[in-house]
Amino acid sequence: MTKHLLLASTFVTAVAAGPALADRAFNRIASFPVASNFVGGAPGETSAEIIDVTADGMTLVYTDSPAGVIGMIDITDPAAPAPLGVLEVQGEPTAVSVIGNMAFVAVNTSQSYDTPSGHLATVDLADMRITATCDLGGQPDSTARAKDGSFIAIAIENERDEDRGTGRVPQMPAGDLVVIDIIDGAVACATLRRVSLTGLAQIAGTDPEPEFVDINALGEIVVTLQENNHIAVVTKEGRVVSHVSAGAVDLEGIDTLDDRASLVFDQRQPGRLREPDGVQWIDDDHFATANEGDMDGGARGMTVFHKDGTLVWESGASLEHAIVQIGHYPDKRSDSKGVEPEGMEFAHFGGTPYLFVMAERASIVAVYDMTDPAAPVLKQMLPSGMSPEGAVAIPERGLLVTANEFDGLEDGAARAHVMVYRYAEGPAAYPHLTSAGMPNLTGWGALSGMVADAHGMIYAVSDSFYSAQPRIFKIDPTVTPARIVDAIDVTRNGVPAQKLDMEGIALADDGGFWVASEGRTDRVTPHALYKVDAGGDITQEIGLPPALMAVETRFGFEGITRVGHTLWMPVQREWKDDPENHVKLVAYNLETQEWGAVLYPKTATDTGWVGLSEISLHGDHVYIIERDNQHGQAAATKKIYAVSLEDMVPALLGSHLPVVPKTLVRDLIPDLTSTGGYVLDKVEGLAILPDGTAWVSTDNDGVDDHSGETMFFTIGVVGD
Repeated sequence: MTKHLLLASTFVTAVAAGPALADRAFNRIASFPVASNFVGGAPGETSAEIIDVTADGMTLVYTDSPAGVIGMIDITDPAAPAPLGVLEVQGEPTAVSVIGNMAFVAVNTSQSYDTPSGHLATVDLADMRITATCDLGGQPDSTARAKDGSFIAIAIENERDEDRGTGRVPQMPAGDLVVIDIIDGAVACATLRRVSLTGLAQIAGTDPEPEFVDINALGEIVVTLQENNHIAVVTKEGRVVSHVSAGAVDLEGIDTLDDRASLVFDQRQPGRLREPDGVQWIDDDHFATANEGDMDGGARGMTVFHKDGTLVWESGASLEHAIVQIGHYPDKRSDSKGVEPEGMEFAHFGGTPYLFVMAERASIVAVYDMTDPAAPVLKQMLPSGMSPEGAVAIPERGLLVTANEFDGLEDGAARAHVMVYRYAEGPAAYPHLTSAGMPNLTGWGALSGMVADAHGMIYAVSDSFYSAQPRIFKIDPTVTPARIVDAIDVTRNGVPAQKLDMEGIALADDGGFWVASEGRTDRVTPHALYKVDAGGDITQEIGLPPALMAVETRFGFEGITRVGHTLWMPVQREWKDDPENHVKLVAYNLETQEWGAVLYPKTATDTGWVGLSEISLHGDHVYIIERDNQHGQAAATKKIYAVSLEDMVPALLGSHLPVVPKTLVRDLIPDLTSTGGYVLDKVEGLAILPDGTAWVSTDNDGVDDHSGETMFFTIGVVGD
């Protein structure tokens, strides 16, 4: 346990130090939307799952299972990946390994769980043509190529039917391992040899389900048997050198409750089976596993083993804790397997051995320095696309690439992407915000409205995603990354306040806050303003007047600011009495208790919708965030506009409301793509310090159908 705490504290120190992290760091430089590889647009859902690279390091090849294709990307300029098209492979591609300019693609052609089938297709990448196929006699999962290119290893999983009976193994036919030689750059199907893995595991030993394979410089193959919670090391000739149970971990300080409403890390899971998925050799004697879990387990971290089966190092919950601190914890997965480390990659950069561990549900790539396999050091956390599955390191070019499998097409979320990172001089650009250094492990996410105080501190509210844990976070923006230094629970009579959707925050005269809550009548959540004292207790509630309630919709207040004795709240989208493409800026006078409003002219759009997300006062203007609900290349409106206080003269509700003029201050799309990612949809926070320095934040939706990435950045001084 001591090692786990030391690891966590090492990463805390690193992220808090910011630019002093290291002389060199990995930073994302580009994102490639997989759908753009299809001429005329993707036919439907797409994915990027497993990825490899040609020998010259210039062309990426990835599997796209939903579309039944492999795709190619030109990274001659890694900061500007270019589409090279796709190739149908007559089945479901599950993995790809590239030797020279030839891709060897595992293809699942199974018609049922009882009759699994598949083949290894050889693709000449020069002309995107299948030149040969080898029958594999079962359903393939992963592949690996020998370092010298002399053979390919394929895990034949023959996966179980989770809907049959109890859904457990054994379910025949059993899986095994296949090894095929590569001769003169061509696959030699006649050399195919099957390696039986039955009888090794204590759990369903008659039905091994090989999951992932990797090959060391000696030609030894390590293979994980995930459902069997077992690992084997096999020679290329097919002799089992060693095998061992993957064992179990006693997890402490985790969240195991699927309440989807709070982040509390006080539970434990003793004896949690590792059930590893990904595996990578670190050297010829040690390998690491990503303990995703499947049937019974999932240990939320990674483990280092000696190839003789000796346990060398265990991360325990420390990886998940580091993910919690940077706002990427997926609360909806708490009762399952947490962040789910799944894929891995290993390579030397600048003489340092690095292991890259991909947390599928947190959409994070953890970077470990493996100089001492018995004491890995967590160096960085890289933001990735949604559900990173595969990665390929290109150390000769200083590049790392991830393939991210989740496609949010049906859910209106971001599409699947391939992301490129460069190892170069300079500080780590991510995370932008962390709770590292807090006295207790503090999770956060779904940030919405913000406000700055006279001392340069910023306060941000979380929205209703964490409905059982409404909080105000105090942020210190003077350090890099910015630090959460306090978490104030919003309460009624000492217990967490319910029926809130906090979308805006402003300072009150007495050291407390005014909070705007976006209502939703169909869920009995009121549109309201709340006075909150400095300790977080609600002391006053102000409901909307009948004139507003008569015309309200679910898209209510998004932001709040105080101008003298008047609170101003932007309504996100049109209410029933608003002209098209106009929304109310609602005013409430704290002294007279009178309501009023003006109209704000928002941008028209033919795609999705445009609404207001925030309002902040500085000098003689209010600054308003206007955004659409689009991601990536479809995003068009992510802007800050200024409105003069001279024009903010509220008219009586129900009367003719004046339309205020607006002035463009900043287009935020260049800022949102400045770290190499796709454009995030929810720009929701704007805080302006006394000197005019403006800070902007994004809402990560509680890492639900979202990568979890939160951007928190300054755009410099406004109002000059």
